[in-house]
Order: sequence, then structure tokens, then C-alpha cells
Amino acid sequence: MKFRSFRRSPPAARFTGAPPGPNQQYIAFEKVSLSFGETRVLDNISFEVREGEFLCLLGPSGCGKSTTLRLLSGLLNPTAGSIRIGAQTPLDASEEFAFVFQNPRLANWRSALDNVTLSTELRVGRGDRADWQRRAIELLTLVGLPNDTHKRPLQMSGGERQRVAIARALHVRPRALLMDEPFSALDVSTRKTMQDELIALWQRQLSTVIFVTHDIDEAIVLAQRILVFSCKPARIIDIVELKQARPRRPESDGSLAAVRARLYDLLGS
Repeated sequence: MKFRSFRRSPPAARFTGAPPGPNQQYIAFEKVSLSFGETRVLDNISFEVREGEFLCLLGPSGCGKSTTLRLLSGLLNPTAGSIRIGAQTPLDASEEFAFVFQNPRLANWRSALDNVTLSTELRVGRGDRADWQRRAIELLTLVGLPNDTHKRPLQMSGGERQRVAIARALHVRPRALLMDEPFSALDVSTRKTMQDELIALWQRQLSTVIFVTHDIDEAIVLAQRILVFSCKPARIIDIVELKQARPRRPESDGSLAAVRARLYDLLGS
């Protein structure tokens, strides 16, 4: 899927009034269904996302979790039901979101610094490039790459490339970060490191994060709440709220082990 090119004002300028406070409803899906021809992908799903929440969408591969993100961002329209982002439709609110994908999708001919500014260039077209670069340097420092601004993607590890992709998403100052299995291609050690770093980053940035995964332990480590999807046509079969302190280690925490067992049972694994 190609990047959408927005040639309008920066996202913050599009907000209508002050955003709701923490834990107030930000996004609402109401009885949403989606079909592609005769194939029903989503079956009457309803849920809310709270402002500043870290929400995981958990379910089997191919069940419609990524499709839910595309509905949210206005890239797809539901067959039935409604989606509201505050008082707006997904298409009207599309600039409030930024995507991070499984593949970092970096431009190989651009440096890390220039890759980070790319999303803002695509959305705004023209602007204060010196200011963009200053913010890109700040974000690369925030994700642990202060000395790698000059490197091109082929000179970087998988984890480093994904850090650049996260910095690029944050560069547009999104109100919500949509993350589609961003760590699934990484090795186990790098994946755990990136999970911990993402939590620390979320706690500092206070953005809403909606994170797609089919990995039960990853959802437990990251989420405040987990929406559990069934196989296709997908329904929401449970909502699990996690209040355990971080960092979380399901393999050594009895209460988290119980949550893990519950999720395995729900997903039939």
C-alpha cells in the first residue's frame, strides 16, 4: 500500500477544540461490519478507544485486525455500522493518525534523518525544513539513534530501521499511533528490547497507541487493554484489562500467567 500524500496543514491545526482528557473516549466503533464481495471479514464489532490508551488488537493471523486499522484511518469504508473519532469521521480525522508497519518501508536512498522528515514532507509539502530536521534529530535521539542520523537503511539493523520508522511516524505529531505487527520480523532479543522501548516512549509521549499482534505474550507485555478477535468473520470475543505493573514478564508472574492461559483458551491455541 502506498503512502497517502496530504498537502494540507499539519495535523495539530485540524483538531477542533481541545482533545478529551486521559481515559475519555476518543474513538468509537459501533456495530461495524465489512465484506469484500461474498467474503465477510468483520462481523458487527463494537469497541471504544480511550484517549492516551495503549490498546492491543489480538487474534489469529488474517482475522481482520489490520483491516480494522485501515477502517480507522479512513483507507476503507465499513459495509455497515459507524466509526467516530471524536466528532469526526475517519476520513476527516485521517491526519490525526500515523502508521508503523511490519516492514519499516524506508527509502533506501535517504539517510535516517531524511527518512524521518519524509512523512511530514508528504503531508505538508513545504515548510520550515530546518525545524523539521531539528525535530527529526530529537526523535532519533529519543529512539536511541543519536549518532546514526547520516546512515542509510542498508547500513542499519532491523531493529534500527524500525526505530527510524517509529521516529518518522512521531514526526507528524500524531494524536494516535497505529502499529501493525511492527516487531514480528525481528529476532526474539531485539523484539523484547523494542517492546520495552516502545512502552517507555509511549509513557513519555502520552499518545494513543493501537497495536496489532497475533502474539499473546506481546499483547500482555504492552497493553492496558486487549481486544480479542475471533477467526474470520471476526467478532470481538473478549476484552481483557491489564493493571499489572511494568515491566511485565508473563513467564515469571503468576497473575500474568493466568491471563496468558485465558487468552490461549480463547484463541484455541
